[in-house]
Amino acid sequence: MRLKLPRYVHAFEDRHGTVRYYFRRFGKRTPLPGLPYSTEFMDAHASALKCGPVPNALVGAERSLAGSINLLVVSLLNSAQFQGLSSATKATYRGLLDSFRAEYGDRSALSLDRRAVAAIVAQKAATPAAATNRLRIIRMLMRFAISQGWRETDPTIGVKPPKMRSGGHHTWTDSEITAFENAHPLGTRARLAFALLLWTAQRRGDVITMGWQHIKAGILTVRQQKTGAVVAIPVLPELQTALDAVPKSNLTFLLTANGKPFAPAGFGNWFREVCREARVPDHCVAHGLRKAAARKLAEAGCTAHEIMSVTGHKTLREVTRYTEAADRAGLAATAMAKIGKETSSGKP
Repeated sequence: MRLKLPRYVHAFEDRHGTVRYYFRRFGKRTPLPGLPYSTEFMDAHASALKCGPVPNALVGAERSLAGSINLLVVSLLNSAQFQGLSSATKATYRGLLDSFRAEYGDRSALSLDRRAVAAIVAQKAATPAAATNRLRIIRMLMRFAISQGWRETDPTIGVKPPKMRSGGHHTWTDSEITAFENAHPLGTRARLAFALLLWTAQRRGDVITMGWQHIKAGILTVRQQKTGAVVAIPVLPELQTALDAVPKSNLTFLLTANGKPFAPAGFGNWFREVCREARVPDHCVAHGLRKAAARKLAEAGCTAHEIMSVTGHKTLREVTRYTEAADRAGLAATAMAKIGKETSSGKP
């Protein structure tokens, strides 16, 4: 009777007629010493069972040239620094990193100087957003290389991406907001999604996770997936009215037609369709409502720090970019009125 081998063990007879045994799992093959079921064999087998799958980031590492950008990318992807990022951020950076190493993977990480970086970024000049992303990725890699002792200087210092010709996603106007509300009345999924985006000022990835469990005493508290920031937002009457039509038995406010929670990409595609149904311009997308919320806050006289407490932005620069579409004439009138009060009271 043929002896049954332990799990994941394969036998192989070499050209000398010697039978050798290997533990094969997750695409990795480990030689095992001795004969099956001997002490040394079973100890090695037990150790092999404890090993998990090889991380995707390490695939191809053995084929990477020493000191190459490809190996640097592999090291970064497998680092605690990268693994500590949110899932959404990791997915975004992973795509950018893979694209960069596909073009420059065999190049030496030490060979990059400021002129080389500027030339690589300039190749994306026709699409400023892509050029900015390319510079961001190179800077991330170079700073990681410095932290690992690969190099001493950052060649991205002094390199600037091409100026953006637009402010990113379009900020919804009041007329576009009214058009959407007229097309999708209260009680519809589209209106609920719209209200959550506009009246919480959060990203789509956070909106699709919101549920009744996040509301306590009229305050909606959520931890942002992208930044980890915790924001506590009072539920305005406009949002409360939309929420009143939602069953309180669901884990999340928003569900797909099949009754399941949305995935970020799926939500974006679905929301684009309901925008078309509302006949708003094609540049009206979900993220533009976050910017519209920031605009409304600015027009209401909120300070930059007050807006940051709602949106969860980390820097004043980000808030400024989001509130560029604020009613400048109205804000100027408010600002001058404040000065008028000061001067009329006799203050210098």
